[in-house]
Amino acid sequence: MTLSEKPVVIITGASSGIGEATARLLGVTHGYCLVLAARRMERLQALADEIEAAGGQALPVATDVTHLDDIQHLVEVALARFGRIDVLFNNAGFGRMKWLEELEPVKDIDLQLKVNIFGVIQMTRAVLPYMIQQRSGHIINMASVAGLVATPTYTIYAASKFAVRGFTEALRREVGIWNIHVTGIFPGGVATEFIAHTGVKRKTGLSTPKLLKLTAEDLAQAVYKIIQRPRRTVILPWPMKVTYWLNTLFPGLVDWSIEHRFTIPERLNK
Repeated sequence: MTLSEKPVVIITGASSGIGEATARLLGVTHGYCLVLAARRMERLQALADEIEAAGGQALPVATDVTHLDDIQHLVEVALARFGRIDVLFNNAGFGRMKWLEELEPVKDIDLQLKVNIFGVIQMTRAVLPYMIQQRSGHIINMASVAGLVATPTYTIYAASKFAVRGFTEALRREVGIWNIHVTGIFPGGVATEFIAHTGVKRKTGLSTPKLLKLTAEDLAQAVYKIIQRPRRTVILPWPMKVTYWLNTLFPGLVDWSIEHRFTIPERLNK
């Protein structure tokens, strides 16, 4: 085992979207040592090769965050290669956006909860002893605006992201005494392949306005800034903070608005 002189970052869900963009930014532009985790090894390997060809260091590890053995293996090989873990970016996740009664019990409900929340918890639990031993570290959890404001067809996804929010807050208050930072990121809509797997079908055509839609690179920049200057909570883009406060202060008004602008047209109008 050799102890890396550069910060070591584990990124889950690194084979595409936000994880991939973050890996490129941290590994190529800023020289971090990366441990890239996802199920699609061929995509991880191609990304690692690209980063190393640009002078960076990247270790691809095939990982399913719903499997404890995979998580333990990931941590062990990270430590064997770099000797330390400075940042864990819990980014792996997916969503299925349908009416609750239309969701499949295993593929859409159980698996979504296992990846989005249990994967985050078990990954964090696996790296935490080493961060406590180091007396330093940073855990960054990818949540969603759906973890602040829950909307129709997002029942299970929102439940998972509300859980990430609670987990992040409690964990921060557990581990801060060891100089371990914990951050929750709550983005709105992001232009990635995530949307292609959600099963979304809208009669109304409602979606995140283009002016508010983020790119994977926007989130990558946010992660880099958070590593440089840790924060408790980051909501992106900033107008989403208004949505959060409206939902907090005027829930009845928000209920009425969503019901009449979305639920009734989608569920009752033929």
